[in-house]
Amino acid sequence: MAFSAKGKFFAAAAFAMLGLATGSANAAQCGNTAAGFEAWKKQFGQEAAANGISGRALSALAGTKYATKTISADRNQHSFKLSLSQFMAKRGGKTIASRGKAMKAQNAALFKSIEQRYGVPAGPLIAIWGMETGFGSFTGNQNTLSAVATLAYDCRRTEYFTDQLYAALKLVQNGTLTAATTGAAHGEIGQTQFLPVNVLKYGVDGDGNGRVDLKGKADALASTANFLRGHGWSRGGGYQPGQANFGAIQGWNAASVYQQAIAIIGAEIDGQ
Repeated sequence: MAFSAKGKFFAAAAFAMLGLATGSANAAQCGNTAAGFEAWKKQFGQEAAANGISGRALSALAGTKYATKTISADRNQHSFKLSLSQFMAKRGGKTIASRGKAMKAQNAALFKSIEQRYGVPAGPLIAIWGMETGFGSFTGNQNTLSAVATLAYDCRRTEYFTDQLYAALKLVQNGTLTAATTGAAHGEIGQTQFLPVNVLKYGVDGDGNGRVDLKGKADALASTANFLRGHGWSRGGGYQPGQANFGAIQGWNAASVYQQAIAIIGAEIDGQ
């Protein structure tokens, strides 16, 4: 299992969610312990309702609980401070590359279709897939809404996670998520670990079944390619540091060691 893509929320700029006036939601009082969570949640629910959230999404919000494990994970992110060699060893870079070559062969038709559509080759997609969840072997067991609500309440990055919470509620409202959806500690979802804002913005139906489900391999990988294209990926360009597409990898995760690892592992998988 990869310790999910925490760097994404450092890099991604919060944006206005589908016309929702999220600024008013910040009126709910943040806190750094569980003590004020229920009062915050009640006030946030009222503000969310005023901003167009309704029905099962409000019910799902009401059922959230303060996620102590999420706070612990948020306060203990150390791997991105390692050297590149230490990071590669800790995260199993050689294993990801080795298994990734087999994954590329086993899913050749899928990766071919993704590259045709988005211009992103298999290597970096597989590197991200392996780094994030061990190729889908563990996508997380933290309740997604509780994780995101806890971080929206927490004073450390209230504004950023308020946007994420509105996105998550929108996803519940449109049926993409449910109150029971689970993922990683910060609310990342699926086989490549998308935060809710990015599910709304970049999530695509990769298997043609008419819905977006990032716990499915095809949807997760196609959505990741869509994310990279949305962050400037240019068909046929290189993706090593200094090359045209390295900036798209930087958009995925702000940690330098993570970016370099994806570029190295991806190139090995692609045979470069």
